[in-house]
Amino acid sequence: DGFRLWLTCLGTDGIFWTCLRELPSLQVDRYLYHLRLSDDVLLDVMARFQAEMVKGLGRDTNPTATVKMLPSFVRSLPDGSEKGDFLAVDLGGSQFRAHQVKVFDDGRQSSQLESKFYPTPKEVTQGSGAELFDYIADCLSDFMETKNLKHKKLPLGFTFSFPCKQTKLEEGVLLGWTKHFRVRGVQDTDVVSSLRKALQKHQDIDVDVLALVNDTVGTMMTCGYDDQRCEVGLIIGTGTNACYMEEMRHISLVEGDEGRMCINTEWGAFGDDGALDDLRTEFDRELDLGSLNPGKQLFEKMISSLYLGELVRLILLKMAKEGLLFNGEVSTALLTKGKIEMKHVSAMEKYKEGLSNTKEILMELNLFPSEEDCVAVQHVCTIVSFRSANLCAAALAAILTRLRENKKLLRMRTTVGIDGGLYKTHPKFAQRLHKVVRRLVPTCDVRFLLSEGGSGRGAAVVTAVARRLAAQRRRLDAALAPFLLAPDTLREVRDKMRAELEYGLKREAQGKATVKMLPTYVCGTPDGTEKGKFLALDLGGTNFRVLLVKIKSGRKRSVQMYNKIFAIPLEIMQGTGEELFDHIVQCIAEFLEYMGIKGACLPLGFTFSFPCRQASIDKGTLVGWTKGFKATDCEGEDVVDMLREAIRRRNEFDLDIVAVVNDTVGTMMTCGYEDPNCEIGLIAGTGSNVCYMEDMKNIEIVEGNEGKMCINTEWGAFGDNGCIDHIRTKYDREVDEGSLNPGKQRYEKMTSGMYLGEIVRQILIDLTKQGLLFRGHISESLRKRGIFETKFLSQIESDRLALLQVRRILQQLGLDSTCEDSIIVKEVCGVVSRRAARLCGAGLAAIVEKKRENRGVEHLQITVGVDGTLYKLHPHFSTVLRETVKELAPQCDVTFLLSEDGSGKGAALITAVAKRLHNVGQK
Repeated sequence: DGFRLWLTCLGTDGIFWTCLRELPSLQVDRYLYHLRLSDDVLLDVMARFQAEMVKGLGRDTNPTATVKMLPSFVRSLPDGSEKGDFLAVDLGGSQFRAHQVKVFDDGRQSSQLESKFYPTPKEVTQGSGAELFDYIADCLSDFMETKNLKHKKLPLGFTFSFPCKQTKLEEGVLLGWTKHFRVRGVQDTDVVSSLRKALQKHQDIDVDVLALVNDTVGTMMTCGYDDQRCEVGLIIGTGTNACYMEEMRHISLVEGDEGRMCINTEWGAFGDDGALDDLRTEFDRELDLGSLNPGKQLFEKMISSLYLGELVRLILLKMAKEGLLFNGEVSTALLTKGKIEMKHVSAMEKYKEGLSNTKEILMELNLFPSEEDCVAVQHVCTIVSFRSANLCAAALAAILTRLRENKKLLRMRTTVGIDGGLYKTHPKFAQRLHKVVRRLVPTCDVRFLLSEGGSGRGAAVVTAVARRLAAQRRRLDAALAPFLLAPDTLREVRDKMRAELEYGLKREAQGKATVKMLPTYVCGTPDGTEKGKFLALDLGGTNFRVLLVKIKSGRKRSVQMYNKIFAIPLEIMQGTGEELFDHIVQCIAEFLEYMGIKGACLPLGFTFSFPCRQASIDKGTLVGWTKGFKATDCEGEDVVDMLREAIRRRNEFDLDIVAVVNDTVGTMMTCGYEDPNCEIGLIAGTGSNVCYMEDMKNIEIVEGNEGKMCINTEWGAFGDNGCIDHIRTKYDREVDEGSLNPGKQRYEKMTSGMYLGEIVRQILIDLTKQGLLFRGHISESLRKRGIFETKFLSQIESDRLALLQVRRILQQLGLDSTCEDSIIVKEVCGVVSRRAARLCGAGLAAIVEKKRENRGVEHLQITVGVDGTLYKLHPHFSTVLRETVKELAPQCDVTFLLSEDGSGKGAALITAVAKRLHNVGQK
């Protein structure tokens, strides 16, 4: 049984089976049984580490977590566009290193590294903080002198291989020393500030410290420069640690949920809370008690090369004391702490050289081993280093599993950047680690990439990436700045809108006004007595709706609706007027047939969502098409007459066309049926418009001073006279020039759903040309006008949408985006839609303020009926709109009531109100 157990433990190292026969299996098991770990145990360790990761990432649980999961503020991997000269210094091992790194933007992602090594004497590693940082500054000054760099101002990356809490990339507070460092007065202070102070003493050098980097992060970035799939860094040498790219939405320690950030796990402390006590042996405990930091870094003490030699010594010492080795002789070497080092363990595991290495090393330690002793010592070394590889693999497998789950992939390809003496110099460690990782996570295709330039090169790459991102941020901010409207600018827009409203109401000015302020001849709102059956038509976009509306009055008043939606093909929208209205009548005929009411002559309300000049409620002359319609021979014509003529041409049925209604008016009437305080209608969808009940005395172009009439503002044309040109961007001008009606509906083109996606597309093209997106490549799909629909803004800006899903949306559009691209696209969508909502809010504030002054009240309570996909479906538009109105009209308490049934129901209600008022007039 013991023989079979050891074969299982050793796996491919089962070549030692012949040797095992020469050792009593029970004696071997007695000392090494707890060091062998089955796959079930490793999977359990993996699950424990995953739980520690979650604990470390949580704001509330992090303080008690042993695995600290420290944010590094490294948010981006290299993309190949980095270039320039950089300095890097590397503190963390037995030597201090200074580097000059040249990064070339030559399309091959090449770099050149020149380094100089300096010893780190014990008086420095265990002296005062001032001495340590002065030493670093002196070494750097010497290096720059050697390389003739003192005349240059260079950015520097500082590799500091100890756990630090960072609040930004260039700042880090030391949490505690590891790796035999015990420098006084540094813990709980910002090490970058200490380095800068030391550098200031050297007035002959000019260095800008841009980044503080853990050596693990540096390793990941070094390898990430060569392989863009690299998103994990692993150090397994004197110390051990791992880092990886985590989704920001999971890092509650840092504000924001967009993109990713590299997390320095500091996994060496895994088990400090007792989580690994069942796996720790008596030898692990003895080693820990004799260390400089008892009770801390327990996982590191089980797997890093700093401790494995000592672990082997303790095992051999006990076996010798019990007479199982060296004839019971205990040499001074076995009694001397640190006498057996990792280099000895590695050398003794070179099986191809037989037992000669082992015998030679033991002889140097004044031990005189038999051949059986050499086999046993080799076996102890194998089991100790094998356990190290197993534990390292289990924790790494936990990280890889988390990465795959974050990406919602069934199978993932990724690269692990790796560095450290144990991995590089041990004859079997790398092979064992690879095999165990692949066995534990078969759903991950893992490439292990050895870091060639070390973490110093990585620090320079981090610095280069930080400089690239800072430059990109400046250019991105410059491109998006015109969309960020200041409060004063919005107040100016509000005041200009108010002036245009007043101008459009005047008789002599109305013909020249851009905001047309069209009377609708809707003079009343529902009072609850309306009843009967009505037909309603709703034309305003790519779909046309026909409705049958049944209105009941009395206590149980209600509105029942039956409707059918018909498509309006592009060739009809942009064909002749006769073709358009014939198509409309064809749809009506199908609906009447469908409802079985083809012979009924019902009152009809026609929602026609285009600017019309009305002379009465049933006459509407089209002022001009919007929203992509271009049917000929319609502008200047009465659309009700055109509809009647089309009905006569078909000669199948007759209808009583009572009212032609703008969709905004229909929305107001629909909401007014629910809330009598609703006197404003807003459409925020494909188009943008507002109507409101105006006092007759203010409407100069209509006779009479009594009562109120609904005014269709047609505010989409606000700005056509140039009054808001100063807030229009170059992207707005490009969208306008490429539209069907250049120079018209300028306000609508900045605020409505039909145009926001196209504005975004223009910005994305510009940013791509600047090299800020999609690696500077403008895809064929991005060149297509209209490809970026406004619905994509709503999807991309959803708070529930992870960046991976944003990337999928972009991929559907043929845009191959990185994580960083997705963040920028989401930001662009955000500024465009926010500006639209703010501008719409400024215009609405002008309306509610006018209503307040009309009533002559200090404080106004009023309801706005709203419809439109932009308001309904966009995750933030409605909130920003409401906030802006409150900000710009503080004396108005505005309630927003969403129209559930659309403007078609409103058309039927207007028709019902018109019939009621007509009947009252007759009586």
